[in-house]
Amino acid sequence: MYHIEKNTVQETLIIPLFGRKVCSEHFPDLFEDPEAERICSMLDYDFTEKGKKMESAVGLFGALEVAQRQYDLAWEVKDYLKEHPGAAVVNLGCGLDDTFRKCDNGVCKGYNIDMPDVIEVRNEILPAGEREINLGYDLNDERWMDEIDPSNGAVFFASGVLYYFKTDAVRELFQKMAKRFPSATIVFDTCNKRGAKMMTKTWLKEAGISDVNAFFSIEDKAEIEAWCSDFASVTARSYMRGYRDIYNEVRILHKMMIRFCDSLVKMQIIKVAFR
Repeated sequence: MYHIEKNTVQETLIIPLFGRKVCSEHFPDLFEDPEAERICSMLDYDFTEKGKKMESAVGLFGALEVAQRQYDLAWEVKDYLKEHPGAAVVNLGCGLDDTFRKCDNGVCKGYNIDMPDVIEVRNEILPAGEREINLGYDLNDERWMDEIDPSNGAVFFASGVLYYFKTDAVRELFQKMAKRFPSATIVFDTCNKRGAKMMTKTWLKEAGISDVNAFFSIEDKAEIEAWCSDFASVTARSYMRGYRDIYNEVRILHKMMIRFCDSLVKMQIIKVAFR
């Protein structure tokens, strides 16, 4: 059993993991995630409080969002691997996410990147498998780029990560990546400023972040298109309905929340293809 300390970075790592476990239990036809259940069972942590929160209608929708986000990003990774089967699959701010294993085609290479203290936890709970490496770097430290072999293509993804960065930092990161990794793709989730403000009451609050105005959100993908001439294309899809439409599979309250997320919060998956 691996002990998770309350009110530490370790605790923030298990929130999306636990969300996927809850989703797997409540929506087994939509989300089957035995790995999330297996990892949660390995942890010395009292999930009672978080379980009560996620059993509520709003909490369960949060779990739905987490599971759907992983599905969407995995779809994009698999789609890229159809054309570039030996590509580098790079999880930016990986936490305890196992998307690479869900996408592994037997020949691609997985890179899981996060802060050194997070990677220390990951190495204990989710050690790297075959053709996979866990790398301890701050994403703003571009030395991590030297670790990636893009000779057969590269697909990068960031799940629930970029909200924690200032917009200028995201822009600079993408510009550097476009120079370093031509023909690569990056996919990530985003929302507008209204959504970011709402997040301060949930995810960001748990991470100790309060100044939402300084952090990354977009109203329209056109904002990103203007960032760099090295971007070949920028596309956007609905977070909850753009890859697999679960609208008719959920209760009426969750239908209303999906509509709210699409129209007023602009929850989207953005894909940027580099030239």
